[in-house]
Amino acid sequence: MDATLSEATQPAFSSLGGLRFSKGHGTGNDFVLIADPEGVQTIDPGQVATLCDRHRGIGGDGLIRAVPSRFLPEGRELLAHTPNAEWFMDYRNGDGSLSEMCGNGVRVFVHFLLAEGLVDLPEGGALTIGTRGGVKTVVRTGNGYAVDMGPWEFIFPGDATAKAMDSLVSADGLEVPRPALSVSMGNPHTVVALAELSELEATRLFTPPRVDPVPANGTNVEFVVPAEPLVHNGVGMVTMRVHERGVGETQSCGTGACAAAVAIRHWAGAEAPDTWNVKVPGGVVGVKFFVGPGGHEHVELSGPAVIVASGTLS
Repeated sequence: MDATLSEATQPAFSSLGGLRFSKGHGTGNDFVLIADPEGVQTIDPGQVATLCDRHRGIGGDGLIRAVPSRFLPEGRELLAHTPNAEWFMDYRNGDGSLSEMCGNGVRVFVHFLLAEGLVDLPEGGALTIGTRGGVKTVVRTGNGYAVDMGPWEFIFPGDATAKAMDSLVSADGLEVPRPALSVSMGNPHTVVALAELSELEATRLFTPPRVDPVPANGTNVEFVVPAEPLVHNGVGMVTMRVHERGVGETQSCGTGACAAAVAIRHWAGAEAPDTWNVKVPGGVVGVKFFVGPGGHEHVELSGPAVIVASGTLS
């Protein structure tokens, strides 16, 4: 396909003519993807925002540039201790701002590398990827990809075993502010538990929720309803909607799904399972907890990745 943009949009793309791109998604969380194996492509925040605009551009929750790690200062820092992290996921939110990490995005990123012939990854094989949220290991599965998202942690200091809530969240459609728990998955999340699916449906995410106190770099906000019963056949089940920092409501958020499972599991107590399914508007992703290197608890995110189109900016 050729992407011919309107005259009003073209000035933002004066340096991008002929640029090849793909469009992909992971459970509806969608991205514009660009391959830059020589590390020469620069895209400023305004161009990112226009490319991601659903009316004047290609449309997406964010933009991902696939670039060898050696071409970025952040990538070279990772290569110093993880030399096999050859490729770096240079990720921008839909408004052009930098983001540390995107769980759905890293699956789509690896799928894009495969589609472009930049890597070879057989089923069961693993690929190490550099991100601003650290190094991530991605395994190709029979129906998608599984990502070791690394260790999770609470954002605000305090006794982790006693911690229940650390902030209040207000949102349109909720009558009163709700208590929440802030979790880092390499990027910040604030998780709110709701009692009923009707509450979840009534919450309006056209405008950003108000978080008090807000983490230093802003936060993504997840609204989560635990299933009844919470656990079925040893798997925890929750339904989630999310407002992503710098984007708005999205169909899915991989790191948000991990943070939601962290919070609900923490609130559920010691008997809570280590395996979870998180239902989002765009589908279902899997979350699993396991002991990683050094005895730290890691989180694995699994789900599909799809490339839906490729084209050239004209």
